[in-house]
Amino acid sequence: MADPSSYRPKPGQIPDSPGVYRFRDEHHRVIYVGKAKSLRARLANYFQDLAGLHPRTRTMVTTACSVDWTVVGTEVEALQLEYSWIKEFDPRFNVKYRDDKSYPSLAVTMNEEFPRVQVMRGPKRKGVRYFGPYAHAWAIRETVDLMLRAFPVRTCSAGVFKRSAQIGRPCLLGYIGKCSAPCVGRVSPEEHRELADEFCDFMAGRTGTYLRRLERSMQEAADEMEYERAARLRDDIEALTRAMEKNAVVLADATDADLMAVAEDELEAAVQIFHVRGGRVRGQRGWVTDKVEEISTPGLVEHALQQLYGLEQGDAVPREVLVPALPEPVEPVERWLTERRGAGVSLRVPQRGDKRALMETVQRNAQQSLVLHKTKRASDLTTRSRALEEIAEALELDSAPLRIECFDISHLQGDDVVASMVVLEDGLARKSEYRRFQIKSFAGQDDVRAMHEVISRRFRRYLKEKQQTGEWAEGEGGPAYGEDAPGAAAGDARGTDGGGTDGETSPPVGPRDEDGRPRRFAYPPQLLVVDGGQPQVAAAQRALDELGVDDVAVCGLAKRLEEVWLPHETDPVVLPRTSEGLYLLQRARDEAHRFAIAYQRGKRGKSLRASPLDAVPGLGETRKQALIKHFGSLKRLRSATVEQICEVPGVGRKTAESVVAALAGTAAPAPAVNTATGEIVEDGTT
Repeated sequence: MADPSSYRPKPGQIPDSPGVYRFRDEHHRVIYVGKAKSLRARLANYFQDLAGLHPRTRTMVTTACSVDWTVVGTEVEALQLEYSWIKEFDPRFNVKYRDDKSYPSLAVTMNEEFPRVQVMRGPKRKGVRYFGPYAHAWAIRETVDLMLRAFPVRTCSAGVFKRSAQIGRPCLLGYIGKCSAPCVGRVSPEEHRELADEFCDFMAGRTGTYLRRLERSMQEAADEMEYERAARLRDDIEALTRAMEKNAVVLADATDADLMAVAEDELEAAVQIFHVRGGRVRGQRGWVTDKVEEISTPGLVEHALQQLYGLEQGDAVPREVLVPALPEPVEPVERWLTERRGAGVSLRVPQRGDKRALMETVQRNAQQSLVLHKTKRASDLTTRSRALEEIAEALELDSAPLRIECFDISHLQGDDVVASMVVLEDGLARKSEYRRFQIKSFAGQDDVRAMHEVISRRFRRYLKEKQQTGEWAEGEGGPAYGEDAPGAAAGDARGTDGGGTDGETSPPVGPRDEDGRPRRFAYPPQLLVVDGGQPQVAAAQRALDELGVDDVAVCGLAKRLEEVWLPHETDPVVLPRTSEGLYLLQRARDEAHRFAIAYQRGKRGKSLRASPLDAVPGLGETRKQALIKHFGSLKRLRSATVEQICEVPGVGRKTAESVVAALAGTAAPAPAVNTATGEIVEDGTT
C-alpha cells in the first residue's frame, strides 16, 4: 500500500486551471481519471489525512503511485478529454457500466448503395441511421414487419442480395410485396433510397404528413375507381397506424427529448433512459453502475451523459435532456452537448406536467432495474455461498453463518423510538420472521441503550422458551415479538412482525401456533449484526453477556465508512470493496433500516392523525376542519360553549354537545359556564 505523501506534487507545481488528471499504479497503469475546474483545488482533496477520505477514495490513493495531469482551455474540453481517457484506459476506480452494449437498435445503412433495414447492436457506425435502442430485438422486428408494407425497403443480407441478383429472382419478401426488390431491378437505386429516406422520416416522428398523403392518394384512387390500389393504400395506412400505436403518445407531437432517471444505494446505481421522438417513446435503454468511486447523483448523471452521447453527433442528441439532478456545474455539460448536436440543447429537471409524470415512470423503471439486479445477485447460490464464507473468514467464525439477524433503531429526535429485526437464512431474506419492537421504557436519542434493551428482550425470550421446551424442534422457533415474559413491564410492549409482507403496510400480528401463542423462531442466529459502530456493538455484546449467551457472534456495520466492528476490538475489519460478504451485510443492514423506519413513520403518522374529535360519532372530516377553522385551534374549541359551537355551519346542537363531551374527556375538567350570562367560570362553579 503506497503512501500518498510519497508522490504528492510539490506546492506550486499544480496549475490553477481546468484540466484532466490521471492516477497510476506501480505498473504505470491508469487506475482513475477525473476532471476539474481547478486542478490545484481538486487534487489537494486527495492528499489530505487518510482518515478524512471516503473509504473508496482512500483505497484509490493508496493503490496509486503517481499522478499526472493535462491542462485544457475550458471545462468543455476537460469533459471531452475525460470521456476519451476513460474509454481508452478503462480505469478500475472509475464508474463501471454493465450491459450497455446489449440493447439492440433499428439501423438503416444509408452508407450503402441500396440501404438496408436491420437490427444492430454494438458501437455505432458512420453513415448509419439509428432508432432506439429497444429493450428487445423482437419489438424491432414486429415494427419493421408492419412498416415494410408501406416502405418496402431491403432487409436481406449482402449474401442473399447478391444471390438474388445472380439468379434474377427476388426472395420471398419481394414476391409478397414487402420488398421493392432492387436486387432484380424493379426499382432504381434513387427510388430505393427515396423509400429509405421516407422510412427514416417516419421513424423519426414525422408521421402526420406521410399519413395524410397516403389518405389523399387512397381517396384519389377510389374516385378514379382504382379500387385495388385504394385497398392496398388503405392496408398501408392501417399497418402504419398499428406500428405507431406500439409507441404511445406521451408528450406534445413536437417533443424530442431524452429522460434519464437514477436509482442508487451505497454500492450500485441503475440508470434508465427513455428516448422520446415526436412525442412518442421510441426506445429505452439502461445499465447498472458499480459505484467504485465516491460519487453523488449529479456526478452519476454527468457520467451517464458522457456514456450516452460521447459517440453521438447531430440529431442523435435531442434538443432537450431531462435528468433527476443537474451536474455541477451544468454550463460546461450543456455546451458540450450543444457542440455534439450542432444546435442548442437544454438540460433541466422537470418540475410539473406531463414531463414530470413521464419522469416518474422512468424513475420507477430505474428502481425496478436496481431491485431486479440485486435480486438476481442475491438469488445466485454460488454467490451467496461465497458471501457467507467471506463473512466467516473475516470474522473468524467456526462456520458460515447460515442464519443472520440484523437489528436497527429508529426514532424522530428521540420520540417514537422503535427497533426492527430482519432475518437472513442462507443469504436470503425470511420476511415471515421479521420482528419490530416498541421502546417505551425511556425516551431520547440513546441508540446504544435502545440496542441493549432490544437484544436483551430478544434473547431473554429465547432462553425462556429454550428452558420450557428443553430443545428446539425443527421448523419451530423462539422469541417472536421481543416479549420478556408474561406480565412484562410497559417498556417491553409487544412488537409485530412483517406478517409475510414487506412491512410497509400495517401488518397483522405475526405467525402463531394452534393454541394462539406466538410461533417461535426456528433457531437462534449464528451471527447478530447491528446497525452502528463500536458503541452499538459493545451494547449488544453486553446484553448477551448479561444473559449468558456465548454461542452467538456479534458485529456491527457502520454506514459511513462501511466498516465491520467486532466486540473488544479497537480497529474495524475492512472488507474489500468487491466482497460479496460486504454486499450481504450491507443488504441486511439496509433492510433492517427500511423495516424500522417504515414502522416508525407509521406510528408517527397515526399519532399525528389522532384527534379528540375522532371519538365524536357522526363527525366527518369536513365538519372537523370547519370547527378547527372557525375557532382557530383545538384549545379554543375546547373552551367553547355548546351555543358557540352551534354557530359553525353544519353543526347541530346534538353534535355540539357530543363535541363538548369528547373534549372534556381528553383534558382537565372543562370550565363550567354561567347559563345566565354565558361566561366561563374560572373555578368551575356557577
